[in-house]
Amino acid sequence: MPRFEPFPGLRYSPSHITSLADVICPPYDVISDSERQALEARSPSNVVRLELPHGDADQDRYQKAKALLDAWRDGGIFHRDPEPCFYGYRMQYADPSGSPCQTIGVIGALGLEAPGSGILPHEETTPKAKTDRLELLRATRANLSPIWGLSPAGLSATIHPPAHPVERATDGDGVVHELWPIRDPAEIKAIRDVVESEPVLIADGHHRYETALNYGNERQKAGRAEPDDDAVMALVVELSEEQLTVQAIHRLLGGLPEDIDLVSALDKWFDITPTGPVDRSIVIRMQEAGALALLTPKQAWLARPRPEVTAAAQHDLDSSRLDMALADLPDHQLVYQHGWDNAAAAVAAGQVSAAVLLRPATVAQIAAISRGGVRMPPKTTFFWPKPRTGMVIRELLG
Repeated sequence: MPRFEPFPGLRYSPSHITSLADVICPPYDVISDSERQALEARSPSNVVRLELPHGDADQDRYQKAKALLDAWRDGGIFHRDPEPCFYGYRMQYADPSGSPCQTIGVIGALGLEAPGSGILPHEETTPKAKTDRLELLRATRANLSPIWGLSPAGLSATIHPPAHPVERATDGDGVVHELWPIRDPAEIKAIRDVVESEPVLIADGHHRYETALNYGNERQKAGRAEPDDDAVMALVVELSEEQLTVQAIHRLLGGLPEDIDLVSALDKWFDITPTGPVDRSIVIRMQEAGALALLTPKQAWLARPRPEVTAAAQHDLDSSRLDMALADLPDHQLVYQHGWDNAAAAVAAGQVSAAVLLRPATVAQIAAISRGGVRMPPKTTFFWPKPRTGMVIRELLG
């Protein structure tokens, strides 16, 4: 079973910042270059300067992040909680239909172990250089942002948000992020008992988990391991429909032959019929038809998987069915994109040859597949909203 422990978090000092919203940022892997510049412009203390640091002629970017973290801690911009805590975390937002929703969980130190028993990955990962996050971890010795874990146990019942959480910020998407330290020994024990009673499924942050595991092993082999090296900061949320909003990650297709007829090429796999304009209703049309959507510069189509394709796919997921079809196409470039509107815009701008919109996996599918030990295809799920970097930092002390 997993280990889940409190830690003394590093947090922004209210006396040294004007607004918490000005100094937090999204996870590193969803920040564009233009967004990074905008975040840096909001405050000289924005945590993006640690999460995605710049280098210069005198200092590489990882050492610059270390120096900046040390300066902010020594100068009082950050303060360390005097005792180990769990941190309650709540995100309040509107779902795609406009209905109010919340995701509530606990940030703590999740023990590191090889995935497969206490820790379960839910999807394959795409090839991605891990040296960047590893070098940053080596230099700063800090978990700057939490990975996201899901617990099938009844975690929500153990979390009791205060009337006025000590940290509160609203991001650019209108999501309200709240955090509060949990110090009461009885509450800490109740949370630990629940999280440690069932395996934790990694929802978001597979690469950061693997990086932390590799770093811990590296420190162990070098004879320099400290107790804090054996865990990673994680936001753990109950694995339930009420707590999670799961969106799809769509596929952009580029580099296809100019004369290819995609409808004919995909006809072996899907029953393809024209559909109306690409607007917000496209998602509803897909659900009602039990179909994916193919977007080309001239036309949008609904693509219903043929029965033999559904039967042959590894999982009952659009990503699994589409993988079979894409393997049959000529060589092409594949780009992953969340947001139907972002995918449609890429096609309209001529940046790609076409896009395929997928329906999201359900929470029940995620739970069942993870317990079966066979991962989903890469980039199947997009958990939203994302917890913000900078609400709390976990130092690797010692």
